[in-house]
This record gives sequence, C-alpha cells and structure tokens, in this order.
Amino acid sequence: MSTTATRNEGTGRRVGLDRDEVIQRALDLIERDGSEALTMRALATELGVTTTTIYWHVGGREELLTAVIELLSRQQAEAEIVGDDPRERVFCIARQIWTNAQAHRNVTSLAHRMGATTLLEMPMELAMLREFESAGVRGAKARDALQAVILCVAGFLVVALRSPASGSLDAHSTELWSTVEDDRVSAATLKALTRPSDLEALFNTTVTAVINQFVPDSGTAA
Repeated sequence: MSTTATRNEGTGRRVGLDRDEVIQRALDLIERDGSEALTMRALATELGVTTTTIYWHVGGREELLTAVIELLSRQQAEAEIVGDDPRERVFCIARQIWTNAQAHRNVTSLAHRMGATTLLEMPMELAMLREFESAGVRGAKARDALQAVILCVAGFLVVALRSPASGSLDAHSTELWSTVEDDRVSAATLKALTRPSDLEALFNTTVTAVINQFVPDSGTAA
C-alpha cells in the first residue's frame, strides 16, 4: 500500500490528516524510540508532511507532549475494572496502573519528568475514588486511601522501571548483604536477603494490605 501523502495545494497539509492521527503517531513514536526521539521534524517525516503542518494541528512540542499523555490516559481508562467488591476493584485498578506504567514506560517516564503523572493516571484515580465511595470511605479518609495506594504503587514502580529483572531496591544490595554478620539476625534471613524478592508477588501482597487498611470488608460499608 502506498504511503504517499495527498496534499492540499493551497495549504501544503495532507488531505485527511487530523489532530487525533498526529497525536497517535507521536505516541507511537515515543513508545518505539523514547520521548527524546520525538521532534516536530521526526513526526512530520513519519506522517509525510511538513513541520508547519504539525504545528498547525497541535501547536508546540510541549502541547504535543501533553496531548500524548492525555491520549494514553484516555486509552488506559477504557480497561475493564473487575472484582466482586470494592476491595477487589480497587486492587484491579492499582494493578492496571502498575502494568500500564511498565507497558508504556517511555510515556510514564515522560509524564514523570513533566510533572504530569496525575494527568496520566487521573481517570484511574477517579475510578478508584468511586470504589472508595461505594465502600463508604469518604472525605479525608478517601483522600488518604487514594494517596496511600498511589504512593505504594509508585514506590514499586521506581524499582520496576529502573531494573525490571530485579526485586532489589539497590542493584548492589545482594552483594552487600552477603558481607553482613550479625548474631541477632538469623543466617536464613541474611541468606534470603542475598536474593531478590519476587517483585510481582510482593506488589500484590503490599497493595492488598494497604487497601484492606482503608476499605472495610464487603457488606460492612457505611
């Protein structure tokens, strides 16, 4: 299939090209090559148009980057939330934030650098708030519950995004623990610390504990 762009002779813009396509292609480029690779010239080349066309559709690069984050945010919000009670559904949302961030690590890192992490996660955070409300968790308690879960997920993501294959908080921690001798700590514990944790399992256990601290058992909501 030919990829030659049809142009409007008066404007030089590709016929049929719209803002949504520009933003989606920018998202695809970032996912593939990283945010540093996204320049107006590179995107114009991807689309077979001039850089002027890109500016006409989306404004400047900062506006484009924000639009990319908003697009991924909307796409992620389309995922189904499952669970038989609020605890399970909040956990499902937390898991979606966790898995999405790793699946889209280039945009996740971009959002962090731009101070737009909440923009990326807002639909999921709102969905989580709805579940807290349905469980009778409201006001300041709902605020604290939301922040506790999000901070917990964020902490795990720091490790996962830095070193996906490692369950250690520090790349050198296993080596350091192998040198420790302390008669108040068992040899079995020290040996365990020389091996990385199962990060997925630890994530599930920890996030579940945080959620259960704030969300009452099913059937006991106010």
